[in-house]
Amino acid sequence: MKLTPHLLLNAYAQGVFPMADPDGTIYWYDPNPRAIIPLDKFHVPRRLARHIRQGEAEVRFDTAFRQVMTACARPAPGRETTWINNEIIDVYCDLHELGFAHSVETWADDRLVGGLYGVSLRGLFAGESMFSQQTNASKIALVALVEHLRRQKFVLLDTQFITPHLHRFGAVEIPRAEYLRRLDAALRTETDFWPVTGPKVVI
Repeated sequence: MKLTPHLLLNAYAQGVFPMADPDGTIYWYDPNPRAIIPLDKFHVPRRLARHIRQGEAEVRFDTAFRQVMTACARPAPGRETTWINNEIIDVYCDLHELGFAHSVETWADDRLVGGLYGVSLRGLFAGESMFSQQTNASKIALVALVEHLRRQKFVLLDTQFITPHLHRFGAVEIPRAEYLRRLDAALRTETDFWPVTGPKVVI
């Protein structure tokens, strides 16, 4: 089955998302338990907060979406292969053009050094992947994302799986039934990632 933006949005509305195997085969995933970051309990480690206050990095939204996805797809130490293949990149870029997929980018000296991307659907933001080429770069993007989601009155930040990295920020695992309940509430929430007249954001 060919991936399309319409198919992706329907899948996210049901709590399902795609990942590619190394051979290119696309499979659909519905983890149980499911990892989320409660937006009202998001925790910024003290050292990271101090680093952010120093203002050495610049955060931009939606200015280099394909670059972020491509960086997330590259092998990294401890991650020789990823689930992001060319088909995944292309269809999420299409979704980005339609306004449903977004990147949060960390820049230093006008160079992209970290970031993340994900899918927004009403009050849901589904984080997909992140990368970092400089200390704290992906963490800075995550902090900026959460601040933005709070401003826009989002109610659910889905991280799919839990990692020690996400756990430090307050990520928790919940049963699938609880996730679907929260997803239903998010899809009933009248909000959007950008206001109708909102520009791309540079922080």
